[in-house]
Amino acid sequence: MARGTLRIYLGAAPGVGKTFRMLEEGRRRAARGADVVVGFVETHGRAETAAQVRDLEIVPRSRVTYREAEFEEMDLDAVLARRPEIALVDELAHTNVPGSRHAKRWQDVEALLDAGVEVVSTVNIQHLESVNDVVRTITGVPQRETVPDAVVRAADQVELVDMAPEALRRRMAHGNIYRADKIDAALGNYFRIGNLTALRELALLWTADKVDEALRRYRDEHDIQGVWEARERVVVAVTGGPEGDTLIRRAARIAARSQSGDLLAVHISRGDGLTGADPARVERQRELTESLGGTFHAVVGDDVPAALLDFARGANATQLVLGTSRRPRWQRALSEGIGSRVTARSGPIDVHMVTHAEAAGQRRLRLPQLTGGLTARRRIYGFVLAVIGLPVLTLVLEAVQGQLDLSSELLLFLGFVVAVALVGGGYPAVFAAAAGTVLVNFFFTPPVRTFAIAEFDNLVALSVFVLVALSVAGVVDVSARRRREASRAQAEAEMLSALSRGVLAGGRALPALLTQVRDAFGQDAVTLLERTDGRWTVIDSVGTPSETGDVDVPVDETLHLVLRGRRLAASDRRVLAAFAAQAAIALRQARLSVRAAEAAELAEGNRMRTALLAAVSHDLRTPLASIKAAISALRMDTVELDPDDVDELHATIDESSDQLVALIDNLLDMSRLQTGAVDPLRREITLDEVVPRAVADAGVPGIGIEVPETLPPVLADPGLLERAVANLVSNAVRHGAGAPVVVRASTLGDRVEVRVVDTGPGIPEEDRDRVFGPFQRLGDRPAGNGVGLGLAVARGFVEAMGGTLEPEDTPGGGLTMVVSLPVGKPSPEVDE
Repeated sequence: MARGTLRIYLGAAPGVGKTFRMLEEGRRRAARGADVVVGFVETHGRAETAAQVRDLEIVPRSRVTYREAEFEEMDLDAVLARRPEIALVDELAHTNVPGSRHAKRWQDVEALLDAGVEVVSTVNIQHLESVNDVVRTITGVPQRETVPDAVVRAADQVELVDMAPEALRRRMAHGNIYRADKIDAALGNYFRIGNLTALRELALLWTADKVDEALRRYRDEHDIQGVWEARERVVVAVTGGPEGDTLIRRAARIAARSQSGDLLAVHISRGDGLTGADPARVERQRELTESLGGTFHAVVGDDVPAALLDFARGANATQLVLGTSRRPRWQRALSEGIGSRVTARSGPIDVHMVTHAEAAGQRRLRLPQLTGGLTARRRIYGFVLAVIGLPVLTLVLEAVQGQLDLSSELLLFLGFVVAVALVGGGYPAVFAAAAGTVLVNFFFTPPVRTFAIAEFDNLVALSVFVLVALSVAGVVDVSARRRREASRAQAEAEMLSALSRGVLAGGRALPALLTQVRDAFGQDAVTLLERTDGRWTVIDSVGTPSETGDVDVPVDETLHLVLRGRRLAASDRRVLAAFAAQAAIALRQARLSVRAAEAAELAEGNRMRTALLAAVSHDLRTPLASIKAAISALRMDTVELDPDDVDELHATIDESSDQLVALIDNLLDMSRLQTGAVDPLRREITLDEVVPRAVADAGVPGIGIEVPETLPPVLADPGLLERAVANLVSNAVRHGAGAPVVVRASTLGDRVEVRVVDTGPGIPEEDRDRVFGPFQRLGDRPAGNGVGLGLAVARGFVEAMGGTLEPEDTPGGGLTMVVSLPVGKPSPEVDE
C-alpha cells in the first residue's frame, strides 16, 4: 500500500487563517469528487471558520476521561475504519489526553499516512521544536506543545499562511480571533507588533529553508551543476591561518547585505593529512562562524582549488571569499597561487580576494628610514657573492682557456660585476671590479701569470671594464636611494592624507592619534604634556607616560608632544609636527565638547525655569485666586451666607488646596529627577497592594482595577510606583474625554506590566515622545489644571526603578500607558 501524502499549512501566529485555509482546501477537493472527511478541527468559536465545515463529513470524536474530567480527541480508529481519500486534521502539535492511542497528534497523522490516507494539517511556527527557545525569548511565553522539525520537513507540501502584523492585530481588535474579554491582554502581550514581526520572520525563514531543500533535491535529481542565484550564499575558504578571522567577518558582512544570505566557511584538508593548520585555531574559526550565524564545513581534497569549487557549486554558492596569498613574491612568480586558479575556474561564482595583515607585501603605515641606498644585509650579500663568485668564474674560464678571447672574458667578468652591483650596490661592486681587474690581468691578459700588460689595446679594454663596472655600481646605488626616498614620500603622503581626513571629519579621538604616532615613528611611548601653574601634567599617553623622552616636539607655549623609544631624523620631524598640531586640535575639540555639554545643561535648566515661571503664572495663581476669593467671601460681614453656600466655599478651598499640593509635589519631584536626587529603595512588592492605593491617591472615582492576586512580586520602590501610577490615572481621566479608565496588570516573560487603559481620543503618533517632556500638555493648551509634569514625573520614577513607560494604542481607540517592571523572582511557566 502506497503511503499517503502530507500537506501542512504553516502559520506565523494564531489567527492568520490556517484552519480556514485547510477547510477551504478540503471543500475544493470535495467539490472535485474526492472523498474528504474532517478528522479533527478546532474552530475556536470563530463563525467564519465554523461556516467552512458545514457540508463536510465529520468523523465523530472520541471521548477520553482523565482525572474525573472528560475530553474530546480525534477518533483515530474511526478515521482508519472510514478509510477516506483525504483527512483534515487540525493542530498537528497537539498533545493527546493520556489514555489515547498516541501521545501526540502528529503520531496519529503518521498512522493515517501509513494507511495510505492523504492528510491536510496545520501548525504554527512557535510549535516547531527547533525554534521553541527562540519563540520563548521573543514572546516570553513557553510552548509546551511541540512537533519535531523532521515531521514537518518530511511533508510533501508546506504552504505558508502569512498576514501582516497590523492586519492580524486589526482582526484581533474586531473580535475575529479571541473573545472580547481576552483581546486587550492578547494585544498587549503575545500579539505585540514586535512579537508578530519576529514570528513572521521566523516563519518566512523556515519556509525559505524548506524551499531551498526542495531546490537542492531537484538539482541533485536532475544532475544540475550550474549555479542558480535564487539566494545569496557566501562561501569563505579558511586555511587555519591567522587571517581566517578577518575573512570570516568580511564574508559575514557580504552575506548580511542581502538580508537572507547564507554564510558557509570551508576548510580544505589534504588527503595526506599534512595541512600545517593549527587545530585550535581552526576550532576557534568554527566557533566564530557559528556565532555569526554561519555553518562550518571540513572537506578533504588533494587539489585545493578543485575541492573548493566543487564544494561551492554543490552548495549553490553565489560568492566565494579568499584571502590574498601569504607567500613571498618570488614564490608567487614561480607558481600560480590558489586564488588565481580558483578565479580562473570559478565561472559564474563571484570571487572576492580580501587583503589582510598577514598577506605578503602588507606593511603597516610606517615611515622608512633614509639610510643610504641599500640595507647592510644587501651589501653583505654582495660582498659574499663577489668573494665566492670571482674565484669560481676564474676557474671556469681557465678550464676553457684558448676557446675564448680576452674581450669575451672581460664581458663575462663585467656581467658578474653588474650582478654583484644589483645584489649589493656600490661598495661590493667596486670591490668586485677591482678584484676582477686583477684576476683578468693576471690570468688572462698576455703575458699571463704576470701583472704586466704587453699591448695597449688590452690596457684600454681593462680601463673600460673598470669604468663600466663602477658606473653600473653607482647607478644601482642611486636608484636604490631614489626608490627608498619615493617609498618614504609615499608613506608621508598617506599619513598626511589620513591626518587631513581626520581634520576635515573633526572629532578624532586623542588616544587613537597618539597610537598612530607611536606606530608610524616606531616609538615605545607617546605622551602629550601641558604646562599648568608652572608644572607639566600628562594629558594623555600611549605606553608608559613620561615627562622626558628621546624626542620633544613643542606644539605651542603650553603643549609638548614627547616621544620615547629612538631619536628621529630631521626629515621625520616635519611629519611629526603635523601630528602634534592635530593632537592639540583633538584636545581642544574634546574640551569644547565638554563645555558644549555643560552649556546645553545650563540651557536646559534655563528652559525649565522659563517653563516653570510660565506655568506658575497661570496654574499656581488659579487655585490661589480661588482660595483667596472663597476666604474673602466667608469673612464678609455685609453678606449673609446660607449653610449650602458656606459648604460650597469650604469645598472650593479644599479642592484648590489639593490642587496646590499636587502641583507642588510634582514640581518637587521634577526637581529631584532633574538633579539626580531620586534614589529608589527597590524591594519585592505586590501590585494588588500598590495599585489600589495609587488609584485612591488619584482621587478619581469609577476607575476599574484588574490586578490578579497570582501575579509575582515586582522589584520597585512602593512610594515611587504609587506616585507614577496615580499620575498616569489622573492624566488618563483628565484627557480621556470622560471615557472609562481601567488599570490592568499581567506578566510578560520575566517582567510584569501595569497598563492604564482609556478609550478617549488618544495621542497622535508624532506627539508621543513630546508629552513625556516637562511642562508639556497635549496641544500645549493653557486650559485645565496642572503644569504638564505628570507624565514626565511618572516616566522619571519608573526609569529610576529600572522599568520602562511607553504609550500604545488602545484597541478600538484611545491610549494605553504601559509600565514594565522586572519581577522579583522567577514566575511559573504557563501555557499559551
